[in-house]
Amino acid sequence: MRNSHPYPPISAYVVLVLIVSSALWLTGCNYRRAAKEGPADSSVDSVSCTGTAMEPTAGPGFVNTGSPTSVSPGVAQAKPDVKPWTDLTPGEELWIIETAAERPRVPGGEYYPTRGELRVTRPGKQEEVALPLKHTDVRAQVSAFLAMVHVTQQYENPYAEKIEAVYVFPLPDNAAVTDFVMTIGTRHIRGVIRERKEAQRIYEEAKSRGYVASLLTQERPNVFTQKVANIEPGKQIDVQITYFSPLRYEEGVYEFVFPMVVGPRFNPPGSTQGVGAVGMGQRGASGQKTEVEYLRPHQRSGHDIRVSVDVEAGVPIEQIVSPTHAIALQRHGPSHVTASLSRLDSVPNKDFVLRYKVAGRKLQTALLTHRSENGNTFALVLQPPADLAELPRVPREMVFVLDCSGSMNGWPLAKARETMRRCLENLDENDTFQIIRFSDNASSLGRKPIPATPANVRRGLRYLESLQSEGGTMMIEGIKAALDLPRDGERMRIVSFLTDGYIGNETEIFQAIQQRIGSTRIFSFGVGSSVNRYLLEGMARLGRGAVAFITLEETPTAAVNKFYERASRPALTDIEIDWGEMEVADVYPRRVPDLFVGRPLLIAGRFEGNGSAKIRVRGRAGREVFTDVVRADLDDPGTQHEGIAKVWARWKIADLSDRELRSASQSLRREILVLSLTHRLLCQYSAFLAVDSLQRTAGDHGVSVNVPVPVPAGVRYDTTVKE
Repeated sequence: MRNSHPYPPISAYVVLVLIVSSALWLTGCNYRRAAKEGPADSSVDSVSCTGTAMEPTAGPGFVNTGSPTSVSPGVAQAKPDVKPWTDLTPGEELWIIETAAERPRVPGGEYYPTRGELRVTRPGKQEEVALPLKHTDVRAQVSAFLAMVHVTQQYENPYAEKIEAVYVFPLPDNAAVTDFVMTIGTRHIRGVIRERKEAQRIYEEAKSRGYVASLLTQERPNVFTQKVANIEPGKQIDVQITYFSPLRYEEGVYEFVFPMVVGPRFNPPGSTQGVGAVGMGQRGASGQKTEVEYLRPHQRSGHDIRVSVDVEAGVPIEQIVSPTHAIALQRHGPSHVTASLSRLDSVPNKDFVLRYKVAGRKLQTALLTHRSENGNTFALVLQPPADLAELPRVPREMVFVLDCSGSMNGWPLAKARETMRRCLENLDENDTFQIIRFSDNASSLGRKPIPATPANVRRGLRYLESLQSEGGTMMIEGIKAALDLPRDGERMRIVSFLTDGYIGNETEIFQAIQQRIGSTRIFSFGVGSSVNRYLLEGMARLGRGAVAFITLEETPTAAVNKFYERASRPALTDIEIDWGEMEVADVYPRRVPDLFVGRPLLIAGRFEGNGSAKIRVRGRAGREVFTDVVRADLDDPGTQHEGIAKVWARWKIADLSDRELRSASQSLRREILVLSLTHRLLCQYSAFLAVDSLQRTAGDHGVSVNVPVPVPAGVRYDTTVKE
């Protein structure tokens, strides 16, 4: 097959980015290497400049974009101020704008590699797809309740012509992406963070001129796009992404999760800003802004994954397991263990989940800090009082909302049924319940919740067994049906969604919850191998509840028991914090969430002060008042962690984004962008960019190759992917 779509022709003016301390060419500059902090065999390219910059003329010349914290709305515009090259500080940029001749289009008779070129293995075996993404290497370091994770994506061109690789992939929804390095041979080019449209424009210009470039953008807090342009035949280019992420902690167990594949999303008719799901080679078929191509059931790629998690717990580790994958353990000491993914389980088609339990008492209320030139930040871990578990249960109105769309067909729906069955059997005689199903539309067991009598529970179980999965995921219909029910003033309403969350209109769902939530609580179950955690965590946050995740390999018993332990006991509400001598600001979450049995809270903010601190926490559970005192040394190096500042900035961005749902404005968007650029933290309005302008690649054309991925384990291709 021939491809008649080479890269778009370059414009009359070509823009390149030059970054001090990155690998770039400069007229009048001497190129040199500088040792990079890290392994002895690594290096980072830099430049040293001599002489003065050329003076700008009326035509093309040099323009300075300013410091990394500068912001320009929309498409960045050139600024008139120009510095001599010797006045540039690390991180500042120059754009070199020069006149370039129009490059002729490549004749139509020439061969191009195509998306979906297949190499067929032996008869009866799967077709092997030649793709540019060969391997992903994940290395995580865990200390305290934070993980620092390095993700290296190894791209290699298997075709006879140069290509651009485009890969849509997931990261944890709470990941604070802070670093980006492109490696070509022995050279390491550290990316810069810029306003998204500006970065995209520079990337396209560099691509059109034949320079190797890479661009990382955020489509959702848990969905990202990596582009790598001008990979020459047989050449390899690595891209390393670094992020910080807090671990989940429940009932004495820490949980580390690394998602491996984006599940196929459903988008309501007429939408264009979602995440589309199409078959390999069907680019554009979904009509969505972001699109994931999926391998068909008879196809596979050579892409594999390696995961290594190094845990330094500080106290003895009693148990470490993965409910999803086969792992190998290497013990370095009682409190230090490295868990590695088995080579026999390296297909990236489901979330990697690692859980470990430490010896001794449960996590205590504590304070961690970080000091830097950008200010002092802290993280306060609030542990719920043990006495909460002793309080009497309260009557509940349980509304179960079951996703019966096509993506739940098979094992996911069976697991959701099993989970709901256990929920129904655990209802108290003082409770009432309702069951709502949704796919293309919503329907329910009855017009209103009914008492949880043995006869009614049996009726509910029969209704549950009659449900089948088919159609689209119109979750908005389930939201309306559950939250618009008439209120029962004598019971606490708890809405429990059971879903994989495979939708592309998360913003619409969040807005509907904000408008309807009232006093309702949302406690949900994410069911499946690669659940949309961003959606379910966001629903729980807006619904002042919690979410539990059930993999296809687990029985739901433990998750259901924890669910009822939290949902049936009064939460610690109306929490007030007296910070004492600490001068705090920008504390997030802005409204302190309720504290439930077995699940601590993490609060982050900025502070001023030194020495010792005495923090008082006060809350109410029913008629009971609970208090706690946290004593901390703000100068203790043992309580400091570099990831605290990134987590705080990530949470502030999430808070500002929630405010955008209610009332979008340019000022909020600008505040998010400035925060992103100042803290070198990726967001929806920024992008990481790396350009190697030392040399141009050979040839004057190339094709864009999307990296197709397998559908998640347990998900059927024919009910989720558009052909």
